Amino acid sequence: MFQSQRRSEPAQPPAFGGRIRNLRRKAGLTLQALADQAGISVGFLSQVERDLATPSLGTLASIAGALNVDIDFFVATPRPADSVTRAGERDRFALADSSLHYERISTVLPGGTLSSLIIHIPVGYASEVTAHVGEELIVVLDGTVKQTLADVTLVLHPGDSLHFMGDVPHSFANIGEAPARLLWTGTSPRMIGPIVKRLQPEPSQT
Repeated sequence: MFQSQRRSEPAQPPAFGGRIRNLRRKAGLTLQALADQAGISVGFLSQVERDLATPSLGTLASIAGALNVDIDFFVATPRPADSVTRAGERDRFALADSSLHYERISTVLPGGTLSSLIIHIPVGYASEVTAHVGEELIVVLDGTVKQTLADVTLVLHPGDSLHFMGDVPHSFANIGEAPARLLWTGTSPRMIGPIVKRLQPEPSQT
């Protein structure tokens, strides 16, 4: 007697409209601008962002390219092991000739909105004043950091933290006598951009 075989249910399509919308807004692009770059109609893109329409793989690749991400950002499910960064094993990098060094703490999560870095600040460094959308949370790991928010100046020591909105004009400086380390986490546009100078890992200390 033959037994009927149960058909496997088709995989549910991923709902990535919100991920596209979040990336578009972080990039400061309008619906029309992204649609033009991806070569699709603004009406169709609007439907995709609201999960009312599903693009073909080729169209999704065009959208991903316009947003400077891989298509896996929208369709891949990360493994827990891929979300781990190990102390002493992270890449350290800098931008152009900047004296700041960075370690990336956050990983790429589909739909993720957080970026996180450890910023290594040399003695005497002072940043420019900036303001942008999003929010930021900083924790001083080592050293003494002066943080300005509009017309307010705060001196932060190891263990101190500060949570603020990025649209408040702000800057920071290392006012101590030793290099400082700052843990930065934010939802503002990613502050790293293209990595143009990668640093050699520091030798482990025993």
